[in-house]
Amino acid sequence: MNENILDKQEQSNSSRMIKKGIAAGFPIMVGYLPIALTYGVLAKQSGMTLTELTLMSVMVFAGASQFMGANMIALGAGAAEIIIATFVLNFRHFVMSLSFMNRLRGMELKWKAPLSLGLTDETFAVSALHTEEANKDKGALFYTALILTAYLSWIIGSFLGGVLGDIIPEKLSQSMGIALYAMFIGLLVPSVKKEYKLGLIALVAMLINALCIQLGMSTGWAIVAGTIIGGMSGIYLLKEEAK
Repeated sequence: MNENILDKQEQSNSSRMIKKGIAAGFPIMVGYLPIALTYGVLAKQSGMTLTELTLMSVMVFAGASQFMGANMIALGAGAAEIIIATFVLNFRHFVMSLSFMNRLRGMELKWKAPLSLGLTDETFAVSALHTEEANKDKGALFYTALILTAYLSWIIGSFLGGVLGDIIPEKLSQSMGIALYAMFIGLLVPSVKKEYKLGLIALVAMLINALCIQLGMSTGWAIVAGTIIGGMSGIYLLKEEAK
């Protein structure tokens, strides 16, 4: 009798945490779907197959990197250039993962390892608002539901975008290329408003990219050089804040 009661309580806790995680991830899902659709259309336009662009969302799950990767594929960049550029762009995930793991110290490794793979800027930010769940019974299910809600919406959106890439008029799909630049500008402007030196870092990266292209470097390696050197310039420009 007591075992049945405990089982029901455990199922109730599990169900509650899953529902709470889905609710927390719902705003992310709403935001991801249109961006994923755009990515799917642009990836299809760049020459990727429906399977390839969907698998990229399944295996990479990083919006900015996928947009950049699709753009570099369209420009004819090689695999090494794309891998290095996305590695540099996603390097912040090491820091986010360390912070996330610190919050989940009480959880078993079997939960922490797969959860860290689902971190994005958005899931990390939302999880930071729900730190108390890490210490609750079945708390791991909350973070699992949160991340899976965002993850599945991104994959579904990417797939639908790839399908639409074959249906919508070519001129309309080409016009969606502006979404790539709009997304990066949208990410940059709020940060620049808080700290103008971040704008200088972006400017350095752009100038290095343009200079490398003028010197005859391929577009892919020019992006890599601009990303790395631009990022390194932040060590000097932001050193006062680091103190």
